[in-house]
Order: sequence, then C-alpha cells, then structure tokens
Amino acid sequence: MRSGPGENSARIVLVWTLFLGLLASGCATYDRKGLEPSVAAEIEATLVRREFNPASDLRQKIMSLDPEGVTAQDVQQVLSQCPAPRIVNIHGGIYPVHRKMISFSEFLIGMGYPGISITNPGDGTYTFSCYESSAKIAGVIAWYYEREGLRPMMVGHSQGGLQVVKVLRKLAGQTASHLHVWNPLTWREENACEFLDPLTGQRRPVVGLTLPFASAAAAGGLTRLLPNQWDMLGHLRTIPDSVEEFSGFYKGMDLLGGDFLGYGPANHFYPNGHAVVRNVRLPSAYVHRAIPDTRHLVESQQIKDWINCYRPLNEHVSTPAVEIEFEAKSKNLLWAADMWFSIKKHWVLELQRFLRARPGLEANL
Repeated sequence: MRSGPGENSARIVLVWTLFLGLLASGCATYDRKGLEPSVAAEIEATLVRREFNPASDLRQKIMSLDPEGVTAQDVQQVLSQCPAPRIVNIHGGIYPVHRKMISFSEFLIGMGYPGISITNPGDGTYTFSCYESSAKIAGVIAWYYEREGLRPMMVGHSQGGLQVVKVLRKLAGQTASHLHVWNPLTWREENACEFLDPLTGQRRPVVGLTLPFASAAAAGGLTRLLPNQWDMLGHLRTIPDSVEEFSGFYKGMDLLGGDFLGYGPANHFYPNGHAVVRNVRLPSAYVHRAIPDTRHLVESQQIKDWINCYRPLNEHVSTPAVEIEFEAKSKNLLWAADMWFSIKKHWVLELQRFLRARPGLEANL
C-alpha cells in the first residue's frame, strides 16, 4: 500500500522531531551554585583583582613584542610574568562535549597560557554552557574586565559558537538596550548596568563594550533548528562591531555544524561594520564534536614547535594544510594552531593597550 503525500510529510516531520529531541537531550550544562557574599569577596580580592605594575624593563619588553610573531621564548620569558585576558570558552550542547572544550583549556595551559585566566574562580570550571544566558555571559565579561584590566576573549564550539555571536549581538546593542553586570562568584545579577572601565576610570554601560577577539567553530547546520537557536536565524554569519577580530571555522561533511553540509559561502562569516573577520576551512576528516579536543598536542615538543611557528594566511577565506608528518598524534592541529596564534596575538595587544593607557605606571612602584 502506497503512502500519500500527507503521510510522507508527517513521517518526515516525525523523523526530524525525534532527531532534534535526541540532539537536545543529554545537555552538557552546569548547576551553578553561588558562593556566600563574604567568601565571594575574599576570592575576588585574592584571585580576581589584579594590580599589574611592571618594572621598566618588563614594560619595555612587552611594548617591543610583535603581536603577529609571538615566539615560544616570548611566552616563556615575557608573557609568563604578565596577566592574560580572561578566556570565556563556551562548549556545545550534547553531553559530554564539554570535556572537549576542557581539553582545549588544558592545551592552552600547556602552551603557556595562565590557567587562572581560564578557570572560573567560583567553581573551578573551565567553560560556560551554550544553554547559559547570553545576557549573563555578557554581564560576566564586563565584571571580569573591570577587575582584571584586560578585555576578555570568547571561544565557542558548535552551539557554543552560536552563543558567542549572541553575546556579541547583545554587547552591540542589537538585541538589548541595556545589560546587567553579572557576578560569576555569587552567580547573581547585579543592579548596575554600568561598570568601571579600568583604563579610563569612568563608568560605562555594558552595552557598547568591544572585545579584542572571538571565535566560533562548527556553528550552524542542524543546531540552527533547536528552539534555543531560533533567534539566530538570519543572524549567525554577521559579526557586529562589538569585537575587533573574529575567526570562524567550518568543515565539509558537517551535518550538525555546517550549513549545506559545510560546503560553500553559506558557512562564511562577514562583518557588518569594522570587525576583521577571517574564515578557515578545516579538513572534512575532522570530527564535529571533537574539534576542541587538543590536550594531546602539548605532549609532543615537535608539534608544539610547529604550532608556535604557525602563521595564518591573511585571507578572508583560507584552507590551511599540514605538510609534515609528526611522530605523535596530531588530530585537530590546524584549529589549535590557528587559535593559539590569535590568542597570544591578542594577549600581547591587550597588555600593550593597558600600558599605553597608563604611561606613568612604573613610576608608582
């Protein structure tokens, strides 16, 4: 007995409903439990607030660094003596994908990035969930910037990449006229919608804050159809001026995170203003859920040396390749190398920005 058009349509709807239900189940989320105010205040004073007063020689070394050519020696001898911008890692939605972003955090630490600038000091977690409010993440970013003096960066994977763009749209005032500051120690929204800019000493609204760098990897595809992502239809690929530089990564044969299976310009990000936007096509062999799984790379000095020497192509859309065989496992190498280049670049730029805003800082020592 043949099925009619109506029955076929109903079956298609049922299949998609079941698939999306499976995709949304087993979510990788956190049960955030805020600290008592007294404990939060102590942690804020000891682990969060940073008074960076470099001696004259260290200041000169920082200002002489080339952001586009940061070497392993620069990291070891100069940057290791400095604070680093807070990195807000946002993982995807399916359990246990958060472990892959934790692996990326451990990769960064292994390359020389300070763990204190990645770890949430209130609960010890390395990541945010893509299901946490974008307004809350934006408010947390403002809270950290006020206390640490360096503007945070964002890194998102899968649905976490969509969340990165949501936060950028919030900061740009495209979806919110005002945003509250959020305390990541108490996990409570504060009454203020303004924060103290650490470089100017003036209060300013959270809306309007511009970040130095943000990135999204494997964002799009079928995850666009999840109810929590419907507000991003037509907006994912447009990057506002709330970030100075943005890197978007995609791969072929990606049902979950690639539009049209990850092929074609539909996967490219574009600025709607002055942001510098790069697109990087990763090998189709990369596994969607595992792209941030990079901790293993720091176990090989040969691979670390290659990563430290990596320079991305200065193109709007690029397809990098590895033309060397390594003795150790090197999966996800291109994504890791490109991310490390951008992160250490903006680490230097943020330090230089901080020092330029305080030209007489060393005189206070």
